[in-house]
Amino acid sequence: MAPMRLEIVTAERLIYSEDVDILVAPGEDGELAVLPSHAPLLTGLRPGEIRVVRDNEESFIAVSGGFLEVMANKVTILADTAEHADEIDEQRAEEALRRAEERIAARPADMDMEQALESMRRSRARLGVAVRRRRRREGTMNQPPS
Repeated sequence: MAPMRLEIVTAERLIYSEDVDILVAPGEDGELAVLPSHAPLLTGLRPGEIRVVRDNEESFIAVSGGFLEVMANKVTILADTAEHADEIDEQRAEEALRRAEERIAARPADMDMEQALESMRRSRARLGVAVRRRRRREGTMNQPPS
């Protein structure tokens, strides 16, 4: 099967532009897989991990939300923010997640709960991508988390 074109764009830059075999993205209603020749589609994205398969190699990109469009064997993702795994500092991602969880647990009176939950989701997505990168480097992808 011929590959499809994937472009991931933020307001700041072009994140990804390659032909790919499979794309798995965090749609608003759950994960969705897109294969070449997929029917036209427009959907929102929630914070999460984008998984790209190209020539039997997987890569991961953290996304904080946005929109995904499939049209004429091309997938365009307009992301609020997006980061390749190698751009994410795992320790900083862990700290950001911890701060978000602590803030939610403390429930200060001036807190916007939806905004706090969104921050936590973004942090989890970034951390998940960073951990996958580390495990792949260490050769421990199929081992259970410690």
